[in-house]
Amino acid sequence: MRAWQLHDTTGPDAFSLDEVPTPEPGPGEVRVALRVVALNHLDLWVSRGLPAPDHLPHICGADGAGVVDAVGEGVTTVGLGDEVIVNPSLSCGTCRACLAGDIVYCRSYAILGEHRPGTLAEAIVIPARNVIRKPAGLDWELAGSFGLATGTAYRMLRRARLRAGEVLLVVGVGGGVSSAALALGRAMGARVFVTSRSPDKIAWATAHGAEAGFDSSGEFSKELKAVAGRPADVVVENVGPATWGQSVRSAGPGGRIVVCGSTSGPKVELTMPVLFFKQLEVIGSTMFTHAEFAEVVDLVASGRVHPPVDRVFAFADLPAALAHLDSGAQLGKVALRVS
Repeated sequence: MRAWQLHDTTGPDAFSLDEVPTPEPGPGEVRVALRVVALNHLDLWVSRGLPAPDHLPHICGADGAGVVDAVGEGVTTVGLGDEVIVNPSLSCGTCRACLAGDIVYCRSYAILGEHRPGTLAEAIVIPARNVIRKPAGLDWELAGSFGLATGTAYRMLRRARLRAGEVLLVVGVGGGVSSAALALGRAMGARVFVTSRSPDKIAWATAHGAEAGFDSSGEFSKELKAVAGRPADVVVENVGPATWGQSVRSAGPGGRIVVCGSTSGPKVELTMPVLFFKQLEVIGSTMFTHAEFAEVVDLVASGRVHPPVDRVFAFADLPAALAHLDSGAQLGKVALRVS
């Protein structure tokens, strides 16, 4: 089969399209012939060694959807020919956290495409518990694209206890997670506001349900309070030091700032009196559980949440797709059609 393999950690140019052995499923595993896969910023970071894969060459890619074409011993949940969506949240399946459904706390927790070979290939072998049947009405482009980003955003909003009528501020709208947070926040009944450095992305967000948008490089905390009439109850933050100060100022007393990443750098400064006098919560969040992923699939299939797919490239055009993602020009997910 063909697979895009990363041969070094010098950046996106280190990928090449190679012929590799087609993997065979072991006990409890299935092989999925992929139809559509999608990129995440994680693929760019891994290509630059942030973090570096354990072994090279390495196949990146966390998102995908396709058809089960081989089944390992003991698998009863899916069968040959089933159309499925890949769940990139991997765990051992047997520890106390896994048995309780809290797989994100498993000591063996891993992300597909980062810690083990991913979806930038014509086929992938994964545990059967990591596929879920694709709803019949869901098109392949969306099915193969929304998983990691929308699941991540969903868990963030759940951990932040977002309620109907609350003010949600999504910082840095336009990427997969932030675009999904906008859609999910609207579906949950929140008043959603966004920030971006791009006027076009702000215009897109307001056309898709945001009440207003503000320049990420400005004093958006003041603008939010002026337009919304009050500060944010929940702030979705994945930018980091470039926006952190304004994000903290945007949160009202008892506000919750939920963080899943830090694209502008790993360190921020937090003034402690602000934290305790405003009784703020800073909540870290990574990936999602199997139950949360199933809930997200239902939300997307029902049409209540429609995460945007920005562009779909041919599988052979990965370099162009990565360049588009790296440019920051995308609105939503960047996908590749495999077959």
